[in-house]
Amino acid sequence: MPHIWIVEDDTDIREIILYALNSAGYEATGFERGEDFFTMLVKTDTPPHVVILDIMLPGDDGLAILKRLRHNPQHVSLPVMMLTAKSGELDKVKGLDLGADDYLTKPFSVMELISRIKALLRRSQNAAPTSHALRFQSITMNNNSRTVDVNGAAVLLSFKEYELLKYLLTHPHIVLTRDKILETVWGYDFEGESRTLDMHIKRLRQKLGEAGAYIKTIRNVGYKLGS
Repeated sequence: MPHIWIVEDDTDIREIILYALNSAGYEATGFERGEDFFTMLVKTDTPPHVVILDIMLPGDDGLAILKRLRHNPQHVSLPVMMLTAKSGELDKVKGLDLGADDYLTKPFSVMELISRIKALLRRSQNAAPTSHALRFQSITMNNNSRTVDVNGAAVLLSFKEYELLKYLLTHPHIVLTRDKILETVWGYDFEGESRTLDMHIKRLRQKLGEAGAYIKTIRNVGYKLGS
């Protein structure tokens, strides 16, 4: 049974999310503060499969929690969804820039929340390692260990960053449209939303260093991996 952890200080919202997820067949656990979340994360023998983080929290906010997760090699690939305010465009950008896999704007429907959780879980469960490595120029991806290196130097990627790079590596020199990438890597219709993809491409290029130049922008179409 998938474990979903929620960090949300608004008791009503937290309880609604917990009830919805438990009713949908997930094992959901809620936390009011980031410090309680990290205390349990260290102790638990059953870490979460997906984490839902509210942006506005007492103490460390959701962005600080996300940053801490992404700087820990043990949790760098843990799928994370951010909850943002309706007017929180800057928060969305910051969250994606720090490595959030998805975001949902308040107020949101419970059905949309569950749909997005299912998409994250489906992609993570279908990301089982294969028995071969993928290579392009100086980039090497080992699917057995889900690791990436550039010229032998390890590159730590979030779950979605890894899946995005894998999709590019399996289709070298092919122009991939934004819609196709979003459908394949994120698993549902973004209805024209491209900020998520653009920010993931930006982070991927940064993390790959000089090799990031292999990811080419095809204006008004999408991206391709090419030399």
